[in-house]
Amino acid sequence: MNEATTDSLPDKIYFKIGEVAEIVGVEPYVLRYWETEFPALKPSKSRSQQRMYRKRDVELLLKIKKLLYEDMYTIAGAKRQLLRGGEKSPIAQMNLQLPERRESDLLKKMEKELGELLIFVESTKA
Repeated sequence: MNEATTDSLPDKIYFKIGEVAEIVGVEPYVLRYWETEFPALKPSKSRSQQRMYRKRDVELLLKIKKLLYEDMYTIAGAKRQLLRGGEKSPIAQMNLQLPERRESDLLKKMEKELGELLIFVESTKA
């Protein structure tokens, strides 16, 4: 049952981490990592300390996976998107343009550093 949608989730109250990993289509360690990054994701634990995910946790994990893997958000961007609750395009969220003055300053600095690196590399060849 690899990579389910929220409509096709089994009708269960709790899911073990292995089941959730298979449903979401990621490894269990990824789920554990996402728990540390997304505060809304708090699976309960059984007496034996095994994670027990609710259906809403699995639905949230499917949203997180979509934001990260399909929509190409960063972890921080996915967090913001989940807080907003919106489905805006990731392109609209990414403002990577630097102001022109800063951009040219950055390019000059990079050019200088690359020149220094080239001089260093050439001096080590001798």
